[in-house]
Amino acid sequence: MKNICRRSFISTTSLLAISAKTLVSAQDASAQAVAGKKAYPKPTAGKGQLRWLEGQQAHAGTAFGVAWPKGEHRADTTFTVKTPNGKAVPVQTWTTATWPDGSLKWTGHALAPDAPAADYYEIAAGSPATHSSPVSVKQTADSTLVDTGTILCELPHSGAALISSVSRKGKPVLVNGLLTGTRQDAPERGANVEPFSSEIETVELEQSGPVRAVVKITGTHRTGGQRDWLPFSVRLYFHAGSEGIRMAHTFVFDGDEEKDFISSLGVRFHVPMGDAYYDRHVRFAGQNDGIWGEAVQGLTGLRRDSGKEVRDAQVAGEKVPDITTWPTNVSSRIHWVPTWGDFSLSQPNANGFSLRKRTKAGQGWVPVDQGERANGFGYVGGASGGVSFGMRDFWKLHPTQLDIRDAATDNAEVTLWMWSPDSPPMDIRFYHDGLGQDVEGPLEGTDVPGVRTSVPDTPYAKQLDALNITYEDYEPGFGTPHGVARSTDLYLWAHDATPSRERLAELSQFTAHPPQLVPSPEDLHRARVFSNMWDLPNRSTPALSKLEDRLDWSIEFYHDQVEQRHWYGFWDYGDVMHTYDRDRHVWRYDVGGYAWDNSELSSDMWLWYTFLRDGNSKAFRLAEAMNRHNRDVDIYHLGRFKGLGTRHNVQHWGCSAKQLRISTAMNRRFHYFLTTDERTGDVLNEVIEADKALGTLNPRRKLPGEPFTPEQSIMSPGTDYGATVSNWFTAWERTGDPKYRGWIEDTMRAIGKSKYGFFTTAFDYDPETKSMIPIDEVPNRVSHLSIMFGLPAICAELIQNLDVPEFEEAWLQYCSLCNAPDEEVQAVYGTTFRGPGFESSHSRITAYASYMKDDPKLAERAVDAFYRNEWGSRVELKTHRIDGPDVLNPVDEAAWVSTNDSAQWGLAAIQVSALIPQALSKQ
Repeated sequence: MKNICRRSFISTTSLLAISAKTLVSAQDASAQAVAGKKAYPKPTAGKGQLRWLEGQQAHAGTAFGVAWPKGEHRADTTFTVKTPNGKAVPVQTWTTATWPDGSLKWTGHALAPDAPAADYYEIAAGSPATHSSPVSVKQTADSTLVDTGTILCELPHSGAALISSVSRKGKPVLVNGLLTGTRQDAPERGANVEPFSSEIETVELEQSGPVRAVVKITGTHRTGGQRDWLPFSVRLYFHAGSEGIRMAHTFVFDGDEEKDFISSLGVRFHVPMGDAYYDRHVRFAGQNDGIWGEAVQGLTGLRRDSGKEVRDAQVAGEKVPDITTWPTNVSSRIHWVPTWGDFSLSQPNANGFSLRKRTKAGQGWVPVDQGERANGFGYVGGASGGVSFGMRDFWKLHPTQLDIRDAATDNAEVTLWMWSPDSPPMDIRFYHDGLGQDVEGPLEGTDVPGVRTSVPDTPYAKQLDALNITYEDYEPGFGTPHGVARSTDLYLWAHDATPSRERLAELSQFTAHPPQLVPSPEDLHRARVFSNMWDLPNRSTPALSKLEDRLDWSIEFYHDQVEQRHWYGFWDYGDVMHTYDRDRHVWRYDVGGYAWDNSELSSDMWLWYTFLRDGNSKAFRLAEAMNRHNRDVDIYHLGRFKGLGTRHNVQHWGCSAKQLRISTAMNRRFHYFLTTDERTGDVLNEVIEADKALGTLNPRRKLPGEPFTPEQSIMSPGTDYGATVSNWFTAWERTGDPKYRGWIEDTMRAIGKSKYGFFTTAFDYDPETKSMIPIDEVPNRVSHLSIMFGLPAICAELIQNLDVPEFEEAWLQYCSLCNAPDEEVQAVYGTTFRGPGFESSHSRITAYASYMKDDPKLAERAVDAFYRNEWGSRVELKTHRIDGPDVLNPVDEAAWVSTNDSAQWGLAAIQVSALIPQALSKQ
C-alpha cells in the first residue's frame, strides 16, 4: 500500500485531472452540452478566460478575482486584459493572496464602465493598457477629492456629510450626502421618536486609481440627544471616466433591542434644481425595463394644447422650446398648472410596490400606480442635469422606499430608505419569553413510562430538555441581536442631462443585477485553489452522470424554493431554511432550531464548490446572497460574542450556541477571492483571532458529563480547530505574515504529536499563545460534526501548502479509521470507540485517504458509505405541486429534502467523484 508523502502530493495534485486514466472528469464542450451547461472555449496556454456570469451586460465599473497556479507568476507581475479580437482593456490590478513561495495565488482586477464590450475577456501577464481619463485623488487635512475625469467628488473628513458635493464641469449636481434615520423607544405608535444622522470618525483611501479609487468612511450615527450608536462603514467606489459612484453601506446594531427600535434608516442627499418647473423630471423604475416618468409641471393632457414639439420634448426629458413660442392660451395660464414636488415609491414586501405623489408637504397624496417588484431605481433633475440613484436587492431587502421631496424648490431632497419610515419599526426582540427555561434549578415534572422527559439535574436541565422537543438551544440573554450587521449596496449617477428612458432602464437593470466577471471553471481548476477535493463535472459513466443530474437538480430546487417560499426581507434575504414540515407543507420557520439554516453543515461551501466546477450562475447567486447575509447577520461584530456566529434558529441570532464554526473564514473565502468584495474582506479580518472567544465562552458547557469548567479554554479538533485554522490560513495567504504560518504549523504539530490525533476529545487551549495540549483521556466517541464545517477542505489545503508530516499522518489516519471496523481501530489505538455515523458525509474523507494512499480498499469503503444515503441514491428527483386550500400559495414540494442533507450530500458527491471516479463508476 503506497503512502504518498506531502512532497509527492504537491506535484501529484497538478495531475489529478488525469489520475483516473480514461475516466477523466475534465469534460470537453460536447459533454458539458449534454450536461445542460454552456460550453466555454478552453483557455490558451498561459492565459485566463473571464466571462460574464449571466452574459454580457452594461456595467458601471466592475471588479473580479483571478486564480493562478502556484509558481506561475511572481508577486510583481503586471497583467493585461484584452477582448477576443485583441483589443486592450484598461485594467487595475492588486494582490489578494499569495502561495507559500510568494508567487501570486489570487489577484483582484477592476475595469471601467467604458471597457470595450465583449462576451469574454482574456487576462495574461503583460503591461496594462492605460485609461484616457484615469481616476485621480487629492487629499488635504480636511477632505478627499476624487476626480474621475467626468465628475469631481468632495468627501469631508468630519461632520455629518459623507459627500459634500459631486460636480460636473464645475456645476454641483449632488450636495450634502449623509446617513439618516430615526429610532423609537417602543414599537407602538405614539412612542418617542428620535432622529439621527451620520457622524464621521475616519476617512481612509484604500485605492487611488488609475482605473478605480476606493474610499472607506467609518463613523457612528448621532442622535439629537448626542448619543453615538449604530457604527457604520461606507465605501465609495469611483471608476475612470465614470459619472457613477457605488456606495457599499454597512451598519452594526449596538443598541438595546428592548428599547431601541429603528423606525427608519437611509441615505439622503440634495440635488440643485435650476431648470423651469416644466423642464424638471422625475423617473422611477418598475419591474424589468419599466420606467415611469413625468415632469414636475406637466404640459401634456391639458385642456389647451401646448403643441406636439413641446409635448414630445417634455416626455423625452429634453429642454422644451422657449415659452414665448408656445400658444398663448397655454403660456398665459401655466401658473395654474400644479407643480408636483414630492414622490414616494414604497416596497413594503416582496410582491407589491406603490407609487404616489403630492404637490408639497401639507397637501394630500395622489396614488400613481402599483406593481409587484420595483428595481429600486429613480431619477430627479432637469434638462440641464440631475442624479439617478438605486439600491441593489431593493424588493428582496424589504421594507424599502425611495423618496423625492421638494422637487419644485431650489433643492430636491432624495432619500434611499433601507428601512422604510412607512413600515412598522424594526422589532428584533427575541421571539419568546424563555418559556421558563431559567439557567438554575432542577427540571420539574415526572417521567412518562417509556419516554424520557427529564435530564440530569444540571444548571442547564430545562434548556436541554426543551432542546429535545424543539431543537432550540436557548439560554437567557444569548438570543440578542446586539452586534449583528447588515449591508446594502447603493448607486449614484451624476448626469449632465435627463437620460433617455432606455439609458435609465439599462442603469436600473445594472442596479438590480450587477454584472459579474468570473474565471472559467477550467482556469479555476488549473490553479488548484480551494483544495484538491473538487474537479470539473464528469459524465463519462452512467453512475457519474446520475450524480451530476442530482447535483444540478438540487441547485434548481433551492433556487425555486427561495422564490416560492419568499425567503426575502431585510434580515432574512440570503439565508435558506433548515428542515421541512411535510404536514403543513412549509419549512419549519417557527420551530426552534429547524428554521433559518445559518450556513449549517456548510451549505455555502456546497454552493460555492458547485459554481467552481461548472460555472453555474444560479449557484453563484445563491452563494453570493448567502455570504452577504451570513457574513453580517449570522456573525457578531462587536459586544460579548464578537467573532462568533450563531447556530440555526427561528431568528438568525436566536440560538445560544455561539460558534466559531459559523463565523469561520472558510465559508467566505470563496466570495472574497472571486469578487474582491471589501466588506467580506473586513469580516475575514474580524475573525482572524476569533479563537480568543474560546477564553470567554465554553462552547461545550451544556454537553452532559463534560468535565470542563466554564473558565477553561477548550479547542475541539473538529469544529473549533477547523474554523480557527481556516481563519489563520486565510490571513496568511492574504498577507504573507509569518506569524500566521507559525500559529498554523505549531497547532498542526500539536495535533500530529498527540496520541489520538484527530480522535482526541479536546485540547486545552491558550488563546493568547495559541498552544494546544491534548486532554489526557481515551476517546469514547467521534463527533459527526467534526468534518461538517469545512475541516476536510482546510486540512487538504494545509497538507498541500505546508510540510508537517505528523499532521498529514494524523489526518489520513482519521480519514481511514473514523468509520472503520473495530478491529482496524483496535490494531492502531488498542481500544475502540463509537464512530461518527453519517457514513455518506464521511465517505469524502475516506475517499481522500484512498486517493492519498493509493488504497483501493479504502475507495471501496468510501463508495459503499456514499451510497448508504437514501437522498443520494434512491429518491426520485421530482417535486409535487401543492395548491388549493392546503397551502397559502402554490408550491413545488420535495418533502424528503433537508438543507443538511443537500449540503453534505452535495459536498460528498463533488469530492468523492473528484477523488475516486473509477471506484464510484462501478456502482
